[in-house]
Amino acid sequence: MKTLATFGWKLLFSTVLVATLSLTACQTETLSGEEQGVLTTAPTVPAAITRNHPTKVIIELETTEEVKRLADGVEYTFWTFGGEVPGKFIRVREGDLVEFHLNNHPTSKMPHNIDLHAVTGPGGGAASSFTAPGKGTTFSFTATNPGLYVYHCATAPVGMHVANGMYGLILVEPKEGLPPVDKEYYVMQSEFYTGGQYGDAGLQPFDMSKALLETPDYVVFNGSVGSMTGDNAITAEVGDRIRLYVGNGGPNLVSSFHVIGEIFDLVYTEGGTIPNQKNVQTTLVPAGGSAIVEFTVDVPGTFILVDHSIFRAFNKGALGMLTVHGDENEAIYSGLQEETVYLPEGGGVQEIQADTPPAPVAQTKQERMEAGARVYAANCAACHQPAGEGISGAFPPLAGSDYLLDDPTRAIGTIVNGLSGEITVNGETYNGVMPGVRLSNEDVANVLTFVLNSFGNSDGEVTPADVARVKSSH
Repeated sequence: MKTLATFGWKLLFSTVLVATLSLTACQTETLSGEEQGVLTTAPTVPAAITRNHPTKVIIELETTEEVKRLADGVEYTFWTFGGEVPGKFIRVREGDLVEFHLNNHPTSKMPHNIDLHAVTGPGGGAASSFTAPGKGTTFSFTATNPGLYVYHCATAPVGMHVANGMYGLILVEPKEGLPPVDKEYYVMQSEFYTGGQYGDAGLQPFDMSKALLETPDYVVFNGSVGSMTGDNAITAEVGDRIRLYVGNGGPNLVSSFHVIGEIFDLVYTEGGTIPNQKNVQTTLVPAGGSAIVEFTVDVPGTFILVDHSIFRAFNKGALGMLTVHGDENEAIYSGLQEETVYLPEGGGVQEIQADTPPAPVAQTKQERMEAGARVYAANCAACHQPAGEGISGAFPPLAGSDYLLDDPTRAIGTIVNGLSGEITVNGETYNGVMPGVRLSNEDVANVLTFVLNSFGNSDGEVTPADVARVKSSH
């Protein structure tokens, strides 16, 4: 009996000792100093935190409502944190005391607040930050849990505020820091529900019925179609270690995040601080969630970031680019060794639903060319190439094409009805399939007018009436 009692006292003493030591360890980090938080616009990320102690970090963030580009020729009234979609990237350290100032611009029409998933407290801060236009609110929280967290507006109707662009990421860096890398980037997926269809020009309103049905017209990275392509692509050098902080603002869809031509060496699933998977091809990022992925780029080239729910990438905008510069490494990737024509569809004429629906009627030739450029980029450039040069043996050129320039009416029929079998263009024989593309008369006229006046081609113009005549005669 005495032995059992002694054991019980020893167990109790050990438990108290462990708890005391744990509490002491937590208290060894003393809050010291004060600094202004550095906020960055996607795809940039604030520099890694090098201090070895927690501090008071003052964050100032303004909500604004502004008309900005959603896609070429398409505008949208975004509700924003910091004037951008997604909102500014926030970086603090585990244990920091964050003093958060939320200001709502006087021109705003709606009240806003902020729910940071990194906050332990009512509404993640939303209960303390309801901010009317022209007002400001302040609250504080301690960043107790490291990880990568979403923040968003939580003012009713919450879904509308999120759908209009009010989300971003906050990284609470572990006290020991993250392993050093060469490049860090901020990538956030979200979707938009517009009154018009994908590509409809002009200022588009929010469509609640589509949002309820979860049928977005746009699924994009960093707030707009093309925000991470071409001149906006993120960059690296061969040998660089890359870390992507990937968020999903939703409001509805789960992202299947993938980088074409790369494998994630490490994945911090759902934004946690333990890299719990290796050699991952595609990782899920839930709505209102995040993931951290790391990989090293071994060869140069353009690597495509996508949501691998693939129609979202190539038809709704969820596509970005990582451009890597440096020396080839043929031991890892040889590059092109042989070029052949591959036509798995057979010889039948096909139809493809147009990515770009009917555009507003162009009043001038210049307007027709501008509208046609958008139709070309969405429907034609992949095969005939951005500069109209085509691909030898596979897709005929449009630049200087005798087949096109000799008979624009024939070109109308080719777009509307499709074409299969042998044709000769500038003395070279092509034997493939040109699917018929279901475009409006206006779009066909616009894209042909663009082509007839681009790539060094001579002057010409096609009208919707010309297209209608060809359709009626078919």
